[in-house]
Amino acid sequence: MADAAETSADLVAAEDVLLFVNAAITATGQREFRSTAGEQQLSLAFLHEYVCTNYRTVYAAALALDINDHNAAGIIERLMRTAGDTDGPQKLTEGRLIAARLAALPPQRVYRLFRALRTAKVNNRRTRAIQRDWLRARPDLGHDAVKYRSGLRAAARHTHLPFGAGALDEEYGDFLFRPGRRIRYEDAFLDAYRRAHYEREAVYELPFTVAEGFAARHGIPRGVFLERIAPRMTRLERLRTQGSGTTADLTVMPLTRLCLYVLSLTRQERVDRRAELTGALRAAALRAAGPHAGTWGRVAAVLDDSYSSYGSGVKRRRPLAVALGSHFLLEALAGSYRAHWTSGAGDPLLVRPWGPSPVGTRILDALEHSPDRLVIVSDGWDNAPPGLAGEVLRVWRTRLDPDRRTSVVHVNPVYDADGFDVRRLTPGVPTAGIRDAEDLAALVEIAQFAEGRTRLGELQAYLDRRCGQFLHRHQEGAR
Repeated sequence: MADAAETSADLVAAEDVLLFVNAAITATGQREFRSTAGEQQLSLAFLHEYVCTNYRTVYAAALALDINDHNAAGIIERLMRTAGDTDGPQKLTEGRLIAARLAALPPQRVYRLFRALRTAKVNNRRTRAIQRDWLRARPDLGHDAVKYRSGLRAAARHTHLPFGAGALDEEYGDFLFRPGRRIRYEDAFLDAYRRAHYEREAVYELPFTVAEGFAARHGIPRGVFLERIAPRMTRLERLRTQGSGTTADLTVMPLTRLCLYVLSLTRQERVDRRAELTGALRAAALRAAGPHAGTWGRVAAVLDDSYSSYGSGVKRRRPLAVALGSHFLLEALAGSYRAHWTSGAGDPLLVRPWGPSPVGTRILDALEHSPDRLVIVSDGWDNAPPGLAGEVLRVWRTRLDPDRRTSVVHVNPVYDADGFDVRRLTPGVPTAGIRDAEDLAALVEIAQFAEGRTRLGELQAYLDRRCGQFLHRHQEGAR
């Protein structure tokens, strides 16, 4: 009897952890199609508190998974705020995971995290050491001093970072805390910032976001400015200014980001640029597939392009972009492939958020050919008719395919704030949260744990393996 109770508790613990992993992959605290930003934030905050308190080891290990940056920063902040709740080897492991994840986060998000820690008055020795190590590992502190001036200044104050170990260190200190003290700087970024106040040419030596303000001050025409500053722009900055005088480089965009760009174009633009866009999408999918390209056998996909795939005003067309990216990635992974869009669309390049969600009907169409794998990309709302998808999958799994000749996985790009998880079509089919289509192959591996039969020990072993791989990559990159 005791063994049965322990087994039951173990399964519940594993489900709790998977619930959090799904949320950490999909949720960003922003408004979704069916829930407000406040509901999302409240639901997510509860999950963080619950998992950190009850499963701290796996909470920290989530940093090694493909969770989104919002939740990675949230995990780091909570671990650093509650450092007194752990000690010994666990604290050392947490420190290594935090350092590795900070190195992978965008710098603006890290500076925002440091500011939050300062506001919360978290200033213990470990926190200061982690921040100092990250700052000293920055490839160009002069660039950060110009682009993230307030963030770097706040972090330097918080960690008591000494400026004065060398001539350039003193320069950074003067630039951040004693502006106007020097008539020139040795660091190229610092001196360009000084000269940009009165010299037009110096504007083009600065990071794009800083240069924009100076360009407006000097009255430089927008088109001229964008053309000349282009070499200083990041890939995302080029994408954001597309249509303002710059051309996006489609050959280097990640798959989901490229899909968002394609969906932002008008129907006619997509038709006119069909060869270019399709070629770019397939190339990005092949990069994401890597060595797994062509190895998945016969694959069928049910892809949700219903009206709810629009997302929200702050996550515009994100669910549809994930479905479109998954389409091209599955095409690259499969030996043979069939796509079934809920709208019945036959041209993936022209999909748009439209109509109801007949997921069940499309699943019937997909299973008709008995594929090796069926991948469903949907927010889990099946309403034409309601509940058909779950019933089809239940009958298929229990009556028609009990030997599991067809592997069925549901990936969901939308966090359900009310359910503290991504919405499932049926308990018998594993469901994983997804944010970026390029992570689909890895998430199918996680989904195997979501069928309600996995114990916490098995999940912990998987997380330990992912942590080891993650830390190894970080160490290799630091060399």
